[in-house]
Amino acid sequence: QVQLVESGGGLVQAGGSLRLSCAASERTFSSAAMGWFRQAPGKGREFVAAIGWSGGSLYYEDSVKGRFAISGDSAKNTVYLQMNSLKPEDTAVYYCAASFHGLTLDKEYGYRYWGQGTQVTVSS
Repeated sequence: QVQLVESGGGLVQAGGSLRLSCAASERTFSSAAMGWFRQAPGKGREFVAAIGWSGGSLYYEDSVKGRFAISGDSAKNTVYLQMNSLKPEDTAVYYCAASFHGLTLDKEYGYRYWGQGTQVTVSS
């Protein structure tokens, strides 16, 4: 069973930055894409960003465009999320996920494996 482990969450003031990391427990695991989702208190899980390993395509949810940047290493099944200019509304538990087929990357059903999540709290 592949496990994804996130790190890098924490408490930051509005306008600050955080960098999230996510790594797969098995290096032989082969994914087509990886992504980040988040879930704020009382809300459903929503798409944040994704990266397709073939061609390096990047996808972002509109509210994070220009502030967040996704990157990664397909050989290591590692993905990062650089978050700048953070806002209180970015407060959520952030989850990384891995996709086998690389399709519908903005939907939860596009992913096979999920991490346990890391808390990001942005104070005003």
